[in-house]
Amino acid sequence: MIRTAILAINDEGASSPRIIETVATIRRLLEKGPFVEVDYQIVPDEQSLIRSKLRVLTDSDKNDLILTTGGTGLLTKERAPEATKEVIEREVPGLAEYMRVVGMKNNSRSILFRGVCGIRRQTLIVNLPGGPKGVYDSLRSILPSLPPAIDYIIGNVGSVPGEWRE
Repeated sequence: MIRTAILAINDEGASSPRIIETVATIRRLLEKGPFVEVDYQIVPDEQSLIRSKLRVLTDSDKNDLILTTGGTGLLTKERAPEATKEVIEREVPGLAEYMRVVGMKNNSRSILFRGVCGIRRQTLIVNLPGGPKGVYDSLRSILPSLPPAIDYIIGNVGSVPGEWRE
């Protein structure tokens, strides 16, 4: 099982209808695969708080995958990509690039998505958009790549099976 943490980045908190729907979308997609949610937290869209939370989540060695949602747009205060870049040791640009390409098929504004993906220690961090539709398109597009990516990151190269499909 892939131990997964969800980090929602939102100034409105847990009662935000948008966060409730977006996180529910993530959970629905994850339940179709080898993922188990081990943590869920909400943090305000402040770069230092996001950076700190990502460090705690990766340094605990309890998470194989961290999915952030929100804070990836063009507003000045949206800082998830910057916080993620400060934390990761190696970038995995293909994941974010593919999410943008797939998103463009349904929404031309997907090109404005600034999310990044990368590795810190043995944890993959993936920035997702902040809305349910963007999360659905983005996460669904990369979902088959996540199990083998995690296997490679944790060193289980010999056990990487063929493609996982939903």
